Amino acid sequence: MIRLTATGLLFHGRRHPVQIGRGGLSATKREGDGATPVGRLRIVGMLYRADRLPRPAKWARPIGPQDLWCDDPGHPAYNQPVRAPFKASHERMARRDPLYDIVLITDWNYPKATPGKGSAIFLHQRRRLCYPTAGCLALGRADLLKLARRLKPGTELLIPPLACFHLAKNTSGSGAAPRSADKA
Repeated sequence: MIRLTATGLLFHGRRHPVQIGRGGLSATKREGDGATPVGRLRIVGMLYRADRLPRPAKWARPIGPQDLWCDDPGHPAYNQPVRAPFKASHERMARRDPLYDIVLITDWNYPKATPGKGSAIFLHQRRRLCYPTAGCLALGRADLLKLARRLKPGTELLIPPLACFHLAKNTSGSGAAPRSADKA
């Protein structure tokens, strides 16, 4: 089991620094709110950039240049992987930056999606420490690789409704809050 705590993501007895969504934690997750959903989720898929790193686990699938994820609540493919060309709103999985070099897919509102309940809730690489996401959980590359190598399909991810979350704040010493969140 992976468990979010006030001081990081706990897995196999080790804590890993993690970023959450700019909207904090929410028991009422909605599309576009920037919140990380509270609940008992499962890891149901793993994607990786084969052009950037070796396969982290046997069950990981490579991300191709046409791979997208639909985030349009009005589309029948909402919160589903899709392929380009695709006109409805979507996220490109083969990003130029390394955020989606490894993607652990959760079962939040997936595979059977309720429109507007939130999409593309993944564990992925963080942009930088103390920089929030748009609702995902983000880890450093080394920590994400460690998790990916040890996880099995169906691993439980517990995200409790924490009253305070220390690592979501800017602790760089500058006192400045991040300006905006990543798309992911």
